[in-house]
Amino acid sequence: MTTDTKNGTGRTTGRGIGLAAVRGLALALVSLPGAVLCFCLSLVSIALIPIGVGIVTTPYVLTGVRAFANARRVLAAEWGGVRIPPAYRPLPENANPWARTFGMLRDPATWRDLLWLPVDMTAGFVTALLPAVLLLYPLEGFALALGLWRVFPDGYWYGFVPVTGQASAFGAAALGLVLLFLAHFWTPRLLGVHFRLTRAVLGGSQGQLAERVRVLTETRRDAVDASAAELRRIERDLHDGAQARLVAVGMDLGTIEALLDKDPDQAKKLIAQARASSVEALTELRELVRGIHPPVLAERGLGDAVRALALRLPVATEVSVDLPRRAEAPVESAAYFAVSEVLTNAVKHSGADRIWVDLHRADGMLRATVTDNGRGGAVIGAGSGLAGVERRLGTFDGVLAVSSPAGGPTMVTVEIPCA
Repeated sequence: MTTDTKNGTGRTTGRGIGLAAVRGLALALVSLPGAVLCFCLSLVSIALIPIGVGIVTTPYVLTGVRAFANARRVLAAEWGGVRIPPAYRPLPENANPWARTFGMLRDPATWRDLLWLPVDMTAGFVTALLPAVLLLYPLEGFALALGLWRVFPDGYWYGFVPVTGQASAFGAAALGLVLLFLAHFWTPRLLGVHFRLTRAVLGGSQGQLAERVRVLTETRRDAVDASAAELRRIERDLHDGAQARLVAVGMDLGTIEALLDKDPDQAKKLIAQARASSVEALTELRELVRGIHPPVLAERGLGDAVRALALRLPVATEVSVDLPRRAEAPVESAAYFAVSEVLTNAVKHSGADRIWVDLHRADGMLRATVTDNGRGGAVIGAGSGLAGVERRLGTFDGVLAVSSPAGGPTMVTVEIPCA
């Protein structure tokens, strides 16, 4: 695709038109049944709250609605360059069904999701289907000109052209040619209309500023807590590791000084022991520094740091990097540790034998996608470590999206704004 619809220019190629049509058709086929299913389940579950059944079912149903909406957010960013940040209020861990149900129902983002579902099954379906229709409908006009009109002895309307013979069939072909010419310019743009419509409903309006302030307050608290926890970890590692070994080295050196003249052989043994302890202390210090900020990340950037990380994994990992320039150091660090945590989860829990990592930068966003061919079932907040990644990314206005159906594959996408 020569023109990127994200950048708003008007030049497209046949491949771009076809890709937009295929994506729109796929969205239409998914949006209608998916939105209808989510909407019906939500209405039934909420209606059953007074008799108690909905208290149990509503959190699960609304979690499914959020997953459906988040999947559309990911596609909007990847296919249309339209960023729709989620603004869901966090729920207390280990909350009972009552607290989860009414906590989710008090969240304005939940009602935006429920409002979006009927929009998605109607206007969303039409705007997603239009790119494919605009590309495929001209083919019918060409087929009529090639003789298909004979199948309809009573005539056939193609658009506003009544096809009753070969001459009028050529008129249908001419109309199809005009439509194909319009498709050349409008097919990718129509797909963008679908995503902008999604953003208009899911993105919020009046309460967005208040929600933004609340999210910033929470992410600042999470950042402070994460920094305090990291400082405690560094202090603990220094105290229990390198500091203890250096103290032992100092004691050995004092003993060596006393034995140097009296028992040279024992002094030599202690010198070897002190040397070994110093090497171990140096190794532990290097590991500690690597845990704070890997040297390869500082020296060679995010791409090489993730490649080095992949080489240490026990699972075959393929890394694809498209980063024309480096991002700010804090953004690179946040992306590196997010990818590291996701890879660790994949190795430990997915049962995958192959992992793919894609790093690229577009439209002021640093995106990292980790895909594995494991068993699936990954969920944010299910003890997988992804909830912590999401909180840390929130400090940078980052987004974490997970697609992990049962049976796999699992795709985790990390998005962080960068200048």
